[in-house]
Amino acid sequence: MAPEVTIGGRTALPSALVRRAVRMVASTERPARRLGQVSVTFLGPVRMRRLNRRHLKHDRPTDVIAFALRTPDGALMGDVYVCRAVAAHRARDAGCSLREELVRLIVHGTLHVLGHDHPAGPGRTRSAMWRRQERLVGRLT
Repeated sequence: MAPEVTIGGRTALPSALVRRAVRMVASTERPARRLGQVSVTFLGPVRMRRLNRRHLKHDRPTDVIAFALRTPDGALMGDVYVCRAVAAHRARDAGCSLREELVRLIVHGTLHVLGHDHPAGPGRTRSAMWRRQERLVGRLT
């Protein structure tokens, strides 16, 4: 069953693409990681910095933050927060479009909601999670 996806904030992406990205990530998972509901919220740098400081103790805006909660019936619910301004800087640095980078962040956040993780630092882009993410981004962009 496809997760319910809600979208908040101003985004440069069509809502249908945001929903498709979340649902594609969810469809690659085992049934044991059933994703029931995901909200994707686009924030400006001030609000993202506040969220990052409050929950992760980093006093700066970041590109994506994800939170997960398991419901009593075993399904997962998740909140994915994406900062368009940070994504724009990352896209320029990576030489890709803002659209591609925003899709990457939605996929990345959804994978975190589903329990995937990666190491910090340079090993991040060599991790299994990152490889999975990039395969999905390639299918979506």
